[in-house]
Amino acid sequence: MSRRTLAIVISTVLAVVAGAAPAAAHSSQRWPSSLALPDGFQPEGIAIGDKPYAYFGSRVDGDIYRVSLRTGKGAVFSEGPGAGNPSLGLKIDNHRLFVAGGSAGTARVVDLRSGRILKSYTLKGPGTTTWFINDVVLTRDAAWFTDSANPVLWKVPLSLKSQPVAVPLTGDIQYTTGNNANGISRTPDGRGLIIVQSNLGKLFRVGYDGRSREIKLNDAETVVNGDGLWLRGRTLYVVQNRLNVIAEVALDREARTGEVVSRTGSATFDVPTTIAEYGRKFYLPNARFTTPAEPTTTYNAVAVPIP
Repeated sequence: MSRRTLAIVISTVLAVVAGAAPAAAHSSQRWPSSLALPDGFQPEGIAIGDKPYAYFGSRVDGDIYRVSLRTGKGAVFSEGPGAGNPSLGLKIDNHRLFVAGGSAGTARVVDLRSGRILKSYTLKGPGTTTWFINDVVLTRDAAWFTDSANPVLWKVPLSLKSQPVAVPLTGDIQYTTGNNANGISRTPDGRGLIIVQSNLGKLFRVGYDGRSREIKLNDAETVVNGDGLWLRGRTLYVVQNRLNVIAEVALDREARTGEVVSRTGSATFDVPTTIAEYGRKFYLPNARFTTPAEPTTTYNAVAVPIP
């Protein structure tokens, strides 16, 4: 092959590659920015794994609804236990979905391949009369659930071979009237947990022994109405549901201090609650808490660029 011919071939290949990249990027941008959910569904939690599917939990009966992020099409994937058994916070571990059971005081583990319930747990401490198992995060060996009504975290081993352990919350956090510990995440160094106290707008670093220490924010900032949490590196994203914004909090490695550096809203937000990431976008279900919940009430989830 002559040098001239070789140059033409190389130029042609480079032109094809250069032209293909924008097309691929444009293709991903055509994914729907709004995902329709069933009328009357009342979504709260969302989880996305390594495949382009989002899972949503219903506050009505605990149904789990799966939606393709690529097409927006969805269907009930796993039927819930029924009325009074909501599905709130969700997290994926390989082929399993961990589900917080809200006011039912329960947790479930669902097989992502079949929709079958692998295990159910009762997370009710002795002497308590109300419960609200709100959200969940996964660590190396356990799923950790918050209870917004009682100062306790519940540790469920990922092996599913042992019973849940109640870990009392001690230290700085003090429960008051309203929605207390809600969203939960790991710390950037992986040595502890972060929880948001929704009613007071405070963040806490919590050891695996339950001892809490308030994360001091800049300029007396708060994240009131904080709900779902999402950690990227040392940046914690806090969904402030009724404020219709995502707060971006820069943390130190041990999550002892933080700085609220921005708040991002969207005209598509209608009381978003929880948050998950896929393809450089955040996905959030609109819970619509300020809209009367009727069987005909419409619901959706929305995609927004990561701030």
